[in-house]
Amino acid sequence: MARQSPHRPDADEPELDDTTPSAAEDEVEVDRPAADRALWDELRVDPVEIALPAGTGFTLRAYRPARELTPTDVAERDQDDPFLARRQVVETEDDEEVVILDEEFAALTAEEEEDEERPKGRRRGTAEAADEDAEDADEDEDEDEADEDAGDEEVPAFLSHRGKLLLFKSPESLVSFIRSGAPNDLSQLDSWNELSERVEPGDIAPLDEDTYELDLVVENLRGGHDAWDPTLLIEAGEIARDLAYALQLPAVLDMLSAGSSLDDLDEALRASVNGGLGGFLGRRRLKKIGAQTASLGWRTIVGKISAVVDWRD
Repeated sequence: MARQSPHRPDADEPELDDTTPSAAEDEVEVDRPAADRALWDELRVDPVEIALPAGTGFTLRAYRPARELTPTDVAERDQDDPFLARRQVVETEDDEEVVILDEEFAALTAEEEEDEERPKGRRRGTAEAADEDAEDADEDEDEDEADEDAGDEEVPAFLSHRGKLLLFKSPESLVSFIRSGAPNDLSQLDSWNELSERVEPGDIAPLDEDTYELDLVVENLRGGHDAWDPTLLIEAGEIARDLAYALQLPAVLDMLSAGSSLDDLDEALRASVNGGLGGFLGRRRLKKIGAQTASLGWRTIVGKISAVVDWRD
């Protein structure tokens, strides 16, 4: 069979070049501008994308001073878990029987130790009592200031309801919910009504730093130290802490608290991405962290977060 020669355009037929429609369309795809962030920056709310073993979904997150937020109500969520509810009853009963007695015993012991530390035959005078009262007043004032500072600290809040994180499979379903007026924990924000009026599906375009892949964490940790992805794991820790605080998951907060093994992992990862001596020491610290322990811990965290997700289509 004779080989066909390549097509050559006639003299009056334009050649295809970079200005043809197909090339122009490709160029538009490449140079398409990013989604407008003006809405989110103005209203101080961000779209977030979270990947979990059960799928990937969109939600919203906002940071506000703690004093401005009413925590999500987890009573109904915990009642849905009979094992959790039973544990809480047992712990409450134990607390009433043990902790109160411990407090009373500690108070009596403290008084006895205070009396023993004073020189024998000496009774506390009026001046000494006044000094101690002044010290107590200063301590109370310091505690009040600490509470006030804590109220000013910005904390995370998510699109959630009754202790459940609302995750939507598509931007359209998320926008439909926002516009519906359905109850949720973000409706307490002063910018919520404006958001519900202005948001469009095209606005649901999370930034890279607001996209989290919790579904990959356990597998990555199982791969061993050389396979660990610092960015993936550090971002997972950030979103897990935010969710644990906002959804009231004390077990997750404890697992990621300062001094825990997973917190040590997080600090070593952050140090390892830096150059110089700090990066070298961080990588050395990572070698001492057990991959199995880390993966088991994170499997528990991902499981607890997944258990409080309400998937919406």
